[in-house]
Amino acid sequence: MRVVLAVTAVLLVLGAVPAAAAAPPPAPESLCKVTDSRLGELSGLVSDGEHWYAINDGGTKVQVFVLDHSCKVQKVLSASTDPYDVEDLARSADGTLWLSDTGDNSHKRTTVALMEMKPSGGSVTLHRLTYPDGPHDTEALLLDRSGTPYLITKEVLGDAAVYRPTGPLATPGPTKLEKVGSLTIHDTDTVGGPVGAFGSVLVTGGATSADGSVVALRTYTDAYLYPAPDGDVLEALKRNPVRIPLPNEKQGEALAFEPDGTLLSGGEGVGQPIRAVKNATALVAGAAAPQREAAKPAASGATGGSDDSSGLPLLPVVGIAVVVVLIGWFLLSRLRRRPRR
Repeated sequence: MRVVLAVTAVLLVLGAVPAAAAAPPPAPESLCKVTDSRLGELSGLVSDGEHWYAINDGGTKVQVFVLDHSCKVQKVLSASTDPYDVEDLARSADGTLWLSDTGDNSHKRTTVALMEMKPSGGSVTLHRLTYPDGPHDTEALLLDRSGTPYLITKEVLGDAAVYRPTGPLATPGPTKLEKVGSLTIHDTDTVGGPVGAFGSVLVTGGATSADGSVVALRTYTDAYLYPAPDGDVLEALKRNPVRIPLPNEKQGEALAFEPDGTLLSGGEGVGQPIRAVKNATALVAGAAAPQREAAKPAASGATGGSDDSSGLPLLPVVGIAVVVVLIGWFLLSRLRRRPRR
């Protein structure tokens, strides 16, 4: 018995006996349903703690809907600017709202745009952007602590690409974008979305926590939370994310953080819910480890979206070897103690 206890202790110290599996992330809970017909194509969402700000996919003029926490529209911030295809919404530290007019399903736009609007509404400042390698369909916008925007493309085939401006945003521009990385999203078995299992690899939205220490991307079916302890978005996307399934969303595209770290999600369709995963940012606390070597390297630096691993870690191998030696020593010592007949 003493030997068994000793062997178990060695295994635990050296990692050969796996620890109890981490608890799965909590399931999202429905907070309320968006029943206003004016907001039937919810595509982007942010929160200031008191209100939610939401945008529709597309549109013929800039409109940001201000909702209370029962999903009721309190007011609409509008401007006469005619966007092409607004897909995401972000909020900077000073409260400025950033609309990502970057949708391009047909891959024919020569420029895309970011539009900034004060939370009080009024005029919109337009910043046109150009990709270095031709058109892309982009539905996710991330802002870092300094306010630098990152665009993450929605790729039907291959890895999502990560772009950022080469310098300060011009008005109206265009400002050139540069590709700074790529991102691998693996398919999952989470149910939902308009295109079946294929939707689990398509990036449809993004969000940054209030303090900038966590960035998140979503597909039609799942959210991926990346630790950014230094506020660096690009470095965050190189790390292993925490995956939070968002099952049964009809066309999930919106993602946001509450100031307290709660993750919000929603999608297109009148009557669809806004759902919450409480304390979501706490799930990535201390998870700032670099991407595993088994992950596919990025063309320009960023990788992610995988929680798979391959190969046997070194410490468990050493632990197993020590256990084998201990068991052999134990058996040998028992044989030596047997009395001769």
